[in-house]
Amino acid sequence: MTITVAVVASTTRYMTVIEEMNIFFNGKIVVVARGVFIIQAFPIGGILPESVVDTLKDIDTVETVVPMLFNLNFKLENEEVQPFPFDVTIGIPTGNWSVLVGSTTLKNGSWPSAESDSRVVVGPSLAGQYNMTVGSTIEIEKHELEVSGIMETRSAFLSRSVIMPLKLAQETFRYPMQVNMVIVTPNEKADENELSDRIEKEISYVMALSDLERNELTEPILSQVETWNMGIKSVLFFLSMVLVTVVAVMNVSERRKDFATLVAIGASRGFIVRVVMTETFLIGLFGGLIGLAFGTIGALWLGSTYTGIPITLFFPGVFEVVPLSFMLEILVSTVTVSCIAGVIPSIAATRMNITEVLRAEY
Repeated sequence: MTITVAVVASTTRYMTVIEEMNIFFNGKIVVVARGVFIIQAFPIGGILPESVVDTLKDIDTVETVVPMLFNLNFKLENEEVQPFPFDVTIGIPTGNWSVLVGSTTLKNGSWPSAESDSRVVVGPSLAGQYNMTVGSTIEIEKHELEVSGIMETRSAFLSRSVIMPLKLAQETFRYPMQVNMVIVTPNEKADENELSDRIEKEISYVMALSDLERNELTEPILSQVETWNMGIKSVLFFLSMVLVTVVAVMNVSERRKDFATLVAIGASRGFIVRVVMTETFLIGLFGGLIGLAFGTIGALWLGSTYTGIPITLFFPGVFEVVPLSFMLEILVSTVTVSCIAGVIPSIAATRMNITEVLRAEY
């Protein structure tokens, strides 16, 4: 049970984070370099010349064009020279923050006001991990930057993000006059799919991905992970049922004398069945509760291990990693499996030959 909760909850959480990324840029077209790998709306690698923005603006059915520079696995250091693994930086032209963050507000501070600004906004998870406040100085790629604001968000993606002006991102990561994604908003008269096809025809080196196309790219990955989760749960629940059955059979075998005596003094065979089923029910209940406790800790540990985030930062959001609905599902499933596993031992207990058992035991 501990393994089930730890592995399945961790995997499900990663799937949730990936699916959450799909909420960004709804109704918009994401333009990226042809052939790059896409996670929902975000490219892994790939570079486009910034001049592509002017080309896109010339298309008559395009309303707005916002270039972005998306960078994974950067090294961010503070005074203690601690790396931030598995985090992201995003460069966006000043004044276009809402394209990414929507209605997300800042806990405190303000957004950078100019492209030449050397200030950044960070997510609350990063700020909490490294005790950042407005005015703190951080170092990214040997560039000293000032934290100008901390976002107020529950988004797992944004909470681990650093957002900065596009020019600053290009300078920091040495991509002068380059971007790796462009967000295109169609005008009211445009059809999203038709505009996507038109962009790809007019600019041969890009992919223009609509909402549907972005989902189709990641659906196979999510489907495989879901199948993996179902397989793990099925195998572990089967093993749990076998284990409970073996334990219950051993208990019945060791207590044949007691059961035979109860029947001899008038107890019904139905009473014996209820005793055995109650035992297996309690095994499932208490075993499930203990498994949930250790499994939840295991899921937090796995999350901390693979993200580099201290485990203490996971505790406030424990029910996001292991939702209450998932806990209830696992507990009910465990109790049900245990009750099913108790059927064979209970039948065995009622079919014993009372006379032979009493003769052998007494």
